[in-house]
Amino acid sequence: MSRLTRLGFIDTRRTANPVRRKVRSRGVPPALANSEIFYTESVREAMALLGKALAPGRITVGDEADGFAATMHGVRFRNVSMLYLDLHVRARLEIPALGPYYGVHMPMNGRALCQHNEHSFEANTIRALVTNPECALTMDFDDDSPQLLIRIEEPALREYLTRLRGRRLAKPLVFHPEFDLTTDVAVRWHAAVQLLHTEVYHTGSLVQQGHGIDGVEELLMNSLLYIQPSNYHDEFVRSAPDPGSRVVQDAIRYIDAHLAEPLTMEQIAREVHMSVRSIQQGFRDELGMSPMAYVRERRLERVHHELTDALPSDGVTVTDVATRWGFHHLGSFAVEYRKRFGRTPSETLRQ
Repeated sequence: MSRLTRLGFIDTRRTANPVRRKVRSRGVPPALANSEIFYTESVREAMALLGKALAPGRITVGDEADGFAATMHGVRFRNVSMLYLDLHVRARLEIPALGPYYGVHMPMNGRALCQHNEHSFEANTIRALVTNPECALTMDFDDDSPQLLIRIEEPALREYLTRLRGRRLAKPLVFHPEFDLTTDVAVRWHAAVQLLHTEVYHTGSLVQQGHGIDGVEELLMNSLLYIQPSNYHDEFVRSAPDPGSRVVQDAIRYIDAHLAEPLTMEQIAREVHMSVRSIQQGFRDELGMSPMAYVRERRLERVHHELTDALPSDGVTVTDVATRWGFHHLGSFAVEYRKRFGRTPSETLRQ
């Protein structure tokens, strides 16, 4: 089993090694060539499988229905997935409400006419589509427009943006749908996507060994937030934060850098050159929790990440991981973990 085979949002077991006619290669990225999620020549089955990978919707094909063959390849890191979709013929994909993720659709060839969030435009090799959760999407593919899709889970991007801002989001993050891939700053996005590909492609890479997944995903999320216009773009790119959120930002950076070490309020206050009371007030005002509650949340997330990424051959135990992240009372830790993630630590590890 590979760390990158567990998609979570789709069960691939029933789609392995299907009977298929010979279809020409459509430029599947080398890193994904051996990571087929599904293949089907049935429009109905394709709708069901895409419903699991993206969101329930409808596929309509024209006169070329006999040539229809839906394929999807892909891998999932933790909160970021790299997917490759090809329908092989002219087709329309209609999704009334997308799932809890942000998607960047990049046609590898041809074009797709897109309607999303009250915008209509053509996505092609130099203009991508960025989708938002819960919004409707319609895409009209021509017969030569396979798509590379970067899927970012909405809770992860929301929490990352909250940490960047040092305060909660007053309203959901919404991106502008048109993504110009030719700008100077878009080089940063291309570099992040290339890093994803490299980490998947090379056996023995850091990610393949279970290291560095946080860094790779945060690079991709950071690149998208800084490059693509959104309702929060100007605020954190151009404007200086207010003093309250600055206190929280400084404390968050210190906490995240020292999560595996013993932390006290006095130590945090000393390192960020603020009083304990100021930091506590800032966290209550901006995040709705105390600094030490934030520490527990982040440590729980780190435990969850390690247990999720672990393979049986790693010899990982719940006790070792929990202790490493500062949880020494395993009974209360298990209760907190289940309340946060909906399953026990051991269930996460076995999955």
